[in-house]
Amino acid sequence: MDSTLARWPTGLIPVRGLMSVMHLLIDATGVVILDTGLPPDASRITLAIAHAGLGPRDVRAIILTHGHLDHAGGTAELKEWCGAPVYAHSLDQPHLDGTAQVRGRARIGAALEAAGRAMFRYRPGKIDAPLADGEELPFWGGLRVVHLPGHTLGHCGFYSAKHDLLFTADLWARFMMVVQVSPPIFTAAPELVAPSFRKARALGARRIVPNHYGKPDALRLRRSFENLCDTMEKRVPVV
Repeated sequence: MDSTLARWPTGLIPVRGLMSVMHLLIDATGVVILDTGLPPDASRITLAIAHAGLGPRDVRAIILTHGHLDHAGGTAELKEWCGAPVYAHSLDQPHLDGTAQVRGRARIGAALEAAGRAMFRYRPGKIDAPLADGEELPFWGGLRVVHLPGHTLGHCGFYSAKHDLLFTADLWARFMMVVQVSPPIFTAAPELVAPSFRKARALGARRIVPNHYGKPDALRLRRSFENLCDTMEKRVPVV
């Protein structure tokens, strides 16, 4: 694998939140906010945009990978700040509303989110532009919507052909020095996780970026993703 892939693509700015990493996608046309983090993370995003020499009028879109609180908690505040439309899969509006119905061990995660919404005085965000699998968005040189359900029913990744990069959101994570699939308490539909892994891997993106990681090293993250895919195939072989 080409060692130059370890270089972070131009215009990709990570913003570390309290629990997840949000991203700014910047080019000559403006900036896109990819995930909004927990409610207190909204100020981190606006500060990062200011450090880039941009302001609220430069924001073209707010894109959400899914509706969990640590990824969409600052949506309402950022929408008010910049006025940009919110893009997300319609199946995750219930997560944004705090009304999602989950089963099994995912109820534990739902209870934790409910506590977080109360603690942070969360205000629900609303989806302005529902996303569809395979849709091409005119941002950052082009972003293709890749529906990867399992973590939530509307969970989406985004593929940039220009940068040969796939944002995999919470399909997997490098968290606390451990590469892992999302824990069952945060997974709405476990039976859909393995097919989503295969779908993401089949794209063949040379760069992989999740939402929970340490060093922003595209080469290392791609290697971690591939190793986890191999592990998943051993556990759930293709039939």
